Amino acid sequence: MSSGSGPLRLGPKGAEAKAICVFVHGRGQSPEEMQSHVLSRLSAPAVAFILPRAPLGAWWQARAVDPLTPVARAHLSDALDHLAAAVVAARSELPGLPLLLAGFSQGACLSIEYLCAGLPPPDALAAFTGCRVGVPTDGRSEAVPAGVPVYLSGSDSDPWIPVSAFADTAQSLGRGGASLRADLFPGRSHEVSDAEIAMLGTIIADLEAGRGARMGAAR
Repeated sequence: MSSGSGPLRLGPKGAEAKAICVFVHGRGQSPEEMQSHVLSRLSAPAVAFILPRAPLGAWWQARAVDPLTPVARAHLSDALDHLAAAVVAARSELPGLPLLLAGFSQGACLSIEYLCAGLPPPDALAAFTGCRVGVPTDGRSEAVPAGVPVYLSGSDSDPWIPVSAFADTAQSLGRGGASLRADLFPGRSHEVSDAEIAMLGTIIADLEAGRGARMGAAR
């Protein structure tokens, strides 16, 4: 395990690892909080978890649903570079293993933007309470790899990601040809629910077994 100013590394190394999960924290959160609030609720002893850390506690300062300003674009670009470097480092440490990119809240938004930017794709994406950053008129990239499994979740009462942004994101990912499952949870607060943890577990189990992510957990 590592902490401090760098990423948090959890789970097995070398031949004991069967899959990789890069998990991205939200605004004002930390990798340690994602470990205690999300990953500790999983049984995944063969998964190497890499949790990148935002240098200033947030990946960018603007709200995800606000139009992209030049400053916000620059911050988002820096965040994407940071995440891309984390993915490269994970794949270099454990070459050949399937990789799940996942995140919560602002971390989910960043993970979605990573996929849409045309960067080297993960084997699956799990975006818990995330959306596209900016608005449709911002000219955002939509270079989603066709067929990549994507799980998108949201809530009709979430204070950060409204249903309209959830729907816009589902449409964007669908246009790109993602293999998409989108779950909107009525009344769920800003958290990762038990149903979402179960979904994360099934995605990880599929990747560990060398299968494509089927996203078959019950809602």
